[in-house]
Formats: sequence, C-alpha cells, structure tokens
Amino acid sequence: MHVRFWGTRGSLPKPGPDTLRFGGNTSCVEVGTAAGTLIVIDGGTGLHALGQEIVKVGKPRNGHLLISHTHWDHIQGIPFFAPFFMADSHWHIFAPKGFGSTIEETLAGQMQYAYFPVRLDQMRARITFTELVEGEFEIADVRIRTQYLNHTALTLGFRLEADGAALVYASDHEPYAAGLAGGNEPLTGKDLAHAEFAKDADLLIHDGQFTADEYDCRIGWGHSPLPYAAAVARTAHVTRLALTHHDPLRTDAELVRLVGQQRLSEPQGSTVKDIFAAAEGEVIELG
Repeated sequence: MHVRFWGTRGSLPKPGPDTLRFGGNTSCVEVGTAAGTLIVIDGGTGLHALGQEIVKVGKPRNGHLLISHTHWDHIQGIPFFAPFFMADSHWHIFAPKGFGSTIEETLAGQMQYAYFPVRLDQMRARITFTELVEGEFEIADVRIRTQYLNHTALTLGFRLEADGAALVYASDHEPYAAGLAGGNEPLTGKDLAHAEFAKDADLLIHDGQFTADEYDCRIGWGHSPLPYAAAVARTAHVTRLALTHHDPLRTDAELVRLVGQQRLSEPQGSTVKDIFAAAEGEVIELG
C-alpha cells in the first residue's frame, strides 16, 4: 500500500513562501494498493493536482473517493478534478449519511451556477454515490472500517487495510474530554475508543491543527492539539504518526519547531518512533 499526500492544510488553502515545505492545499490523500486499487481520501484543493497527475501519467481513471465530511476544505477540489470530466471514467464517492441533504445534493449545491460554471450533472464521468454510517465494507482488495469523529459536522474517520498493512485517517477530530489536550492523562471513554480504532496501524494520519495552549481558546472547533494526537498514537501502539490539517497561519518553520518539541516530549518506551508533519508530495510505502 502506498500513501501520497496531495493536501495537508486545514480550513483554508494557504499558498506562499512560508508554506512551501508542507504545502498550502487543503486535505487530500491518495492510497494505492499492489492490485491497482485507487482510493482518495478527501477532496480538498489538493485533489486538483492529483487529477492532473492522473491525466498526465495515465493512471487508472477509475477510482474511489472517501469524503470524511462536507466542510468546504474537504470538498472544494471536486469541481476541478479532471477525471470527473472524462467520459471513460467511473468514480464512486462515499461520504457520511447526513440527516438532511444527500451527498449528491450537497456536492451539486456547491456547483450551482451562482458558484461554479459547470453543474455536477454536466460532468462526463460516471459518478455513483454511497452514504456511510459506522461499520465495515470492502472496495476491491481493501477492507475499510469507519468511525464517527468529534467534529462540528457529521464526520467519519477511515481505517484501510490492504497488502498486509493498516492506515488510519482521522482528520477534523478533537478530544471528547478537553482535559486530555495536554496528552499527559490516560485516555478514557470515547477517547479510548478513538485510539482503539487506530490500534496497531502502520500509519496514523491525525488532525494536529493546534498547540495545547491554542486549543484552550478553541474548544468546540473540532480540531486536535498535537499532544493529544500523540497520546492517541501511543495508546493505539502506532509506530508512525503523520500530523495533518495544519493551521493556515502555521509557517513551515513553526511546524518544524512544534513537531520537534513533540518528538522530544515523547515518554521513554513510547511505541511512536516517528512523528512528522505531513507534507504535500510525500510518499510513504506500507506493508
């Protein structure tokens, strides 16, 4: 299983000289298996570059898009995804089942003429939709499990297992117990269940938008402080933790400093051997 980051920024695209190293595009991760299955997690602005790459190198034009939730920074790349304009493409979109509009209606809403010149139903590819709740399902050779996250909108985390490896994606999540923000207390209740979801994963991609101090003023915004993400990884016995959904105000230099501090603060005997900030273009091989 290979993993490639196409968008790692949270909330708002932030291109510029201070975000060159880790990237300014919003959430998008490509996952590919040895059997050729292509799964994309989230459709932020990073999805545009992935679509251009698919066209350029002739990658499979058929694939699967898992949307964690429908906040703009996770769907705003969808109208610009080149394979959706190709008549010989077939894409299957999965997203949480909401209480009102369907996922198709929601995506069509952001492509009304008031916002975009092409409607969703004018795209030439065959696009099918599936709405998800907590549970398990399979896409070709990939087994997928979902878990609700603690966010301001209905949001799912994804656990993908294939090629003898496990990947967990948990963006847009904050502690259920705010007192766990510092990462020093044992996880309990729903926070422990969250860690169990990631148990023994080869790679955990986890929200780490805030510092613990910043989180004190942002409780209820739906994002994690770095120490909490590390505590989840430790509790889950994860060896590699990729922090993502970087704050749009966070510069590359600040990210390097904060991740370095988190590495130094890991307790002796921690299973987490590699903590890093996810960077656009980075490729990781698992299994």
